[in-house]
Amino acid sequence: MTDAVAPAGLTSRAKPLFSEGYKRWVLGLLLVVYTSNFIDRTIIAYLAPALRADLKLTATQIGLLQGPAFAVLYALLGLPIARLAERKSRVSIIAVCLAAWSAFTALCGVAQNFLVLLLFRVGVGVGEAGCSPPAHSLISDYYEPKKRATALSIYSFGIPLGTMIGAVAGGWIAQNLSWRAAFLIVGLPGLVLALIVKLGIKEPPRGHSEAAPVPELPSDATVEPQAAPPSLLQVFKVLFSRWSWIHLALGVMLASFAGYGVGAFVPQYFTSTFGLNLAKVGLVFGLIGGFSAGAGTLLGGFLTDRLGRSDGKWYALVPAIGLLVATPVYLLAYSRDAWTTAALLLLIPGIFHYTYLGPTFAATHNLVEPRMRATATAILFLVLNLIALGAGPVFTGWLADLFSQHAFASQGLGAFQAACPGGKAVAGASAEAAAACRGAVGLGARHAILATTLIYAWAGVHYLLAAVSLGRDLKAAAAKRAA
Repeated sequence: MTDAVAPAGLTSRAKPLFSEGYKRWVLGLLLVVYTSNFIDRTIIAYLAPALRADLKLTATQIGLLQGPAFAVLYALLGLPIARLAERKSRVSIIAVCLAAWSAFTALCGVAQNFLVLLLFRVGVGVGEAGCSPPAHSLISDYYEPKKRATALSIYSFGIPLGTMIGAVAGGWIAQNLSWRAAFLIVGLPGLVLALIVKLGIKEPPRGHSEAAPVPELPSDATVEPQAAPPSLLQVFKVLFSRWSWIHLALGVMLASFAGYGVGAFVPQYFTSTFGLNLAKVGLVFGLIGGFSAGAGTLLGGFLTDRLGRSDGKWYALVPAIGLLVATPVYLLAYSRDAWTTAALLLLIPGIFHYTYLGPTFAATHNLVEPRMRATATAILFLVLNLIALGAGPVFTGWLADLFSQHAFASQGLGAFQAACPGGKAVAGASAEAAAACRGAVGLGARHAILATTLIYAWAGVHYLLAAVSLGRDLKAAAAKRAA
C-alpha cells in the first residue's frame, strides 16, 4: 500500500510560519532597539556632572531632565500609540518612533540652556513612547506562553545593556570630548537602525504563538482576523479586576521608582565623594551595573519559565525574593567609605534586583488576549513611568539638595545653592570652600540614595501579595483563551 501523496505546494504536517532562526533574529534586533532606547534615555545621568557644572543646574533640575521632562509624554502617549499598534503595523510604528527619539537625542547636544534641553528631552520621551508596547506585542506573537518570560527578559536585557553602554561611552566622551558630543554620537546611529528595523522585521499574525494549531503554509496565516481589538475600557477591566496584577503593577512601579532615582545620582555621588572622573565612573560602574543587572534580567526570565510550569505564582515570587535580598546589599554598598569596596559589593545585588522585569511583563501578557497586549503593556508602562520615571529622579534629587543644604549649613557656611551653583564653588573661591561644596554634594547624594534604596523592599512586599492569587488568575486566563 502506497503512502498518500500530499497535493503540490502542501506539506504533510503543520510547520511554523517563521523559523526559529528568524525569530531569534527578530528578538535580537528588538534587543538592539531597546538597547538604543536606554542608551539615549539614561546617558544623561553620566553626563549630568559635566552639564550641571556647564549650565549651572541644581540636583532638582537634573532630576527634572531625567524624570518628568522625559516621562510625562512618554507615559501618556504610550496608550494612543498602543491602540494604534493593535490595528496597524507594529514594525512601522517602532521604526518611526526610533528615528524620532534618536533625532531628539542628537539635538540635546546643541542645547544652550536648561529650557531648551528640557524641551529636547520631552521629544526623546515622545519618540520612545512607541517602542515597548508594539515590541512586546510582536514578541508575544513570535513566542508561545511557556517561553514568553525568557523572550521578554532577553528583550529587557536592553535596559542594563543600554545603561552600561551609555555609562561607559557617555563618561568617556564627556571626559575626553564634551557632553554635547556624547549626545550627538549616541543619537545619530539610531536613524540607520530605524531603516534596518523597517526592512528586517516581518509583521506576524496576531495570536500566532497561542495554543491553536499553526498554519500549514505561511500564506494561510497572512490574513488576520478583521474583528476590532477590545476597547481600552475592556483592557482596563481585565487588568484592574485582578488583585494579582494590581500588586504586580505596584511592585514594578516602586522597584523602578527606586531604580531611576538611585541611578540618576550614582555618578554624582562617586565623582563628588571619591573624586573619580567621569570616564572612570562610567567605565567601572557601567560595567558592574551592566554585568549584574544583565545577569539578573536574564536569570529572572529563565527561572520563571522553568518554575512557572508547575505554579504561576513564581512569576511574582521570583521578583519578590530578588528585591528583598538585594535591598540590604545595596544599603551596605552605598554606605562604604572606599569606592573599591562599594564597587565590589555592587556586583551582587543587581543579580537579584533585576529578576522582576521579564516575569512581570510575561504575566501581564499571559493574563490578556493577543489583541490586548500592546495596550496592556502601555497601561503597565503608564503606571510605571508616570510615577517611577517621572517622580523617581526628582524625588532623589530633591532629597539630595535637602541633605546637601543641611550638610553645608551645619558647618556654618550659609546657603548651599548660593555658594555652590551647579554643585561647585563659585569662581575664585578658596580651596576650603571648593572642598566644602564637593563634600556637601557627595553627602547629599549618599543619603538620598540610601533613603531611596529602601523602596526596593516595599516593592518586594507587593510581589509577595501578587503571588497569593497570580497562579489562579493565570490558569483562568489560559482557559478562557483556549475556550
